[in-house]
Amino acid sequence: MWKMDRPKNDADALVTYGPGSPERERLLAELERVRKTPLELPCLIGGEKVYTGKTIPLRVPHDATRLLGNAHLAGSRELEAAVENALKAWKDWSTAPWYQRAAVFQRAADMLATVRRTEHIAAIMTNLSKTPFEAEIDLAELVDFWRFNVFYLHEIYQEQPLQGQGEINRFDWRPLEGFIVAVTPFNFYSIAGNLPTAPAMCGNVVLWKPAKSVLYANYLIMELLLEAGLPPGVVNYVPFSSADGATVLRHPLLSGLHFTGSYATFLTLWQTIGSSVEHYRSFPRVVGETGGKDFIFAHASADPIALGANLLRGGFELQGQKCSAASRAYVPESLWSNVEEYLRREVPLISMGPVEDLGNTMGAVIDEEAFRKIKGYLDYARNHPEEYTLLLGGGCDDRKGWFVEPTVIRTSNPRGKLMTEEIFGPVITVYVYPDDAYEETLRLCDATTEYALTGAVFAGDRAAIATAECLLRHAAGNFYINDKPTGAVVGRQPFGGSRHSGTNDKAGFWNNLTRWLSPRNIKETTVPATNWRRPFLG
Repeated sequence: MWKMDRPKNDADALVTYGPGSPERERLLAELERVRKTPLELPCLIGGEKVYTGKTIPLRVPHDATRLLGNAHLAGSRELEAAVENALKAWKDWSTAPWYQRAAVFQRAADMLATVRRTEHIAAIMTNLSKTPFEAEIDLAELVDFWRFNVFYLHEIYQEQPLQGQGEINRFDWRPLEGFIVAVTPFNFYSIAGNLPTAPAMCGNVVLWKPAKSVLYANYLIMELLLEAGLPPGVVNYVPFSSADGATVLRHPLLSGLHFTGSYATFLTLWQTIGSSVEHYRSFPRVVGETGGKDFIFAHASADPIALGANLLRGGFELQGQKCSAASRAYVPESLWSNVEEYLRREVPLISMGPVEDLGNTMGAVIDEEAFRKIKGYLDYARNHPEEYTLLLGGGCDDRKGWFVEPTVIRTSNPRGKLMTEEIFGPVITVYVYPDDAYEETLRLCDATTEYALTGAVFAGDRAAIATAECLLRHAAGNFYINDKPTGAVVGRQPFGGSRHSGTNDKAGFWNNLTRWLSPRNIKETTVPATNWRRPFLG
C-alpha cells in the first residue's frame, strides 16, 4: 500500500469569473450553448442508455418557459434490470483492489476540476438557478468529496487489529453484500454526486435515484463517472417514482440506503425498510441527512455589522434552499436597532433574476411546488399580524420563473410556526430577546424545534461563547462561532446533524465510509496447538 498525502481543498481555489477574464467568457459561451441545445436524457443501466418513453420536462427555475430537455423515468422493469446489472457488477467490483476502484474517482475529480469544469458550472447554474459563486462551491465540494473519500478510505484500510505472539490478525474491509439505494436532493449537485459514489468507492454497487428537478446536472455527473472508467452496473442512474421504489426497498439483497432529503420522506423510507427487515439477507445500513431549522444566535457583545452580513449570507444565498441555511435568529434588544438598520440598508441591494446575468445575487427557487410552499408561509405571516411583522421583502412572482424576495420577519412568538418549521426558502424570522435572558433564550433555542443540523453564535465575550457552546451542545451537528451556519468544507467541517436532522454520519469524513464497509477479522495461528488438554488438567 502506497503513502497518500492529505488532499488540498478545491474549494480553496475557486474560479471567480471576474469581468474581462477568459473564464468568464468561456462560461458565458457555455451558458449560451446550453440554452440552444435541449437534451433527451435517458436512464443509465449497466452503462447503457435506456429510453423508457415515460418522460418529464425539465424547466429552468428562473425562466420556466425554457426547456432544458426531457428526462426519461425508470419504471419497475428498468429497476429490475438495474438490480440485475448491479448484482452482476458486484462480483468483480467488490473484489477489485481498492486502489483500482479509487483511481476511477481520482480521475473523475481531476477531470471535473479542469476539462469539465465550465460545462458543469453552466449546468449547475441553469438547472439549479445558482450564481457562479454558488455553482463553484458546489462543484468544488464534489471534487473534494471524491479526493478526500479516497484519502479516508486509504486511512481506513490501514487500520488493522493488534498482533499477539504466535498469531497474525488482520481486517478484511469488505463491501456490503447486495446493493445500495442512493436518494439524492435537488439543492446540491455535490451531494447528488457523493451519495452514490461514497458506497461505490468502498466496493459496493448502487441504484441512484436523483431528484427529478435536477436531472440535467445529475446526468452529467453520471456521464463523467463512466468517462472516468467506472465499470458498467456499479452505479445505475434510475430516476423512479415512489411507488416503484417500494419494490426496490423490499428486495432481499438491499444492503443500504444513502439519503438526503426531507424528514418526512426519510421517515417513510426507513419505515418501509423496517417493515421488511426479516426478509433481508443482512440488516440494511440506513444513513440519512434530512432538514434543519438552523439558527443564528447573537449575544449582546456581538458585532452588529458582522451579524447582519452573516444573516444575509447564511439566509439568502441559494435562495435559502440549503438544509443549513439560517432560518431563525435570536437578537438581544441592545443590538436590534443597529442590526435592523443594517438589514434595511443592505437587503434592498440584493438583486434577483436570471443567474446568466452575472450581476444578480439571487436566482429563483427550484420549482412551482417549492414556490407555493414558501409563499404559504409568507401568507400565514401576513394573516397573523399579532404574531409576525414583515420587515423586508415578502414578494413572490411566478410570472416567468419562481422568484421569492429575500424576506425578514420579526416575531413575538419564539415557538410559532415560522420559528419551528422548515421553510426552505429565503425567509429569516427574528426573535428579539431581553439582554438579561441570554441563557434562558439559549435553552429556548435548543428546545424550539425537532431539528439539530446547523447553528451559529455571534459574540465577543468568550464566556458567552462557552455558555452557548455548552447549552446548545445537542442543538446542531455543525456549530459555528462568529460565522454563518452554511458553507461546510469537506475534511474541515464534516457535515451532518442529529435529532430529526438525520443519523449524523458525517458526509465527506471517514466515519461515513465505515457505514459502507463490513470488516471481517481474520486470525492466522502460526504454530497450531497439537494437544487439546489445558495445563490445569495436568
